[in-house]
Amino acid sequence: MTLFLSTGWHHHGWFLWPLIPLFWIGVLILFARFVVWRGRPGPWGRRYAGPDPRAILAERYARGEIGLEEYRERRGNLDS
Repeated sequence: MTLFLSTGWHHHGWFLWPLIPLFWIGVLILFARFVVWRGRPGPWGRRYAGPDPRAILAERYARGEIGLEEYRERRGNLDS
């Protein structure tokens, strides 16, 4: 009986021990990605929102391409 208990199941999982630290490293990386790097471009890709439409509208108004009424109308459409 003692021989049976001493050769238990724990001897068959020797290849799993490197996976435990890898699991916790992955958890820490995901935590850092979603909490620490939140809102900033991360190592997994950058979000491109394109040019700011309000800035483009202000530039067109400053260059004289559109008038004050058209500027106010389009700015109102952007804000709503």
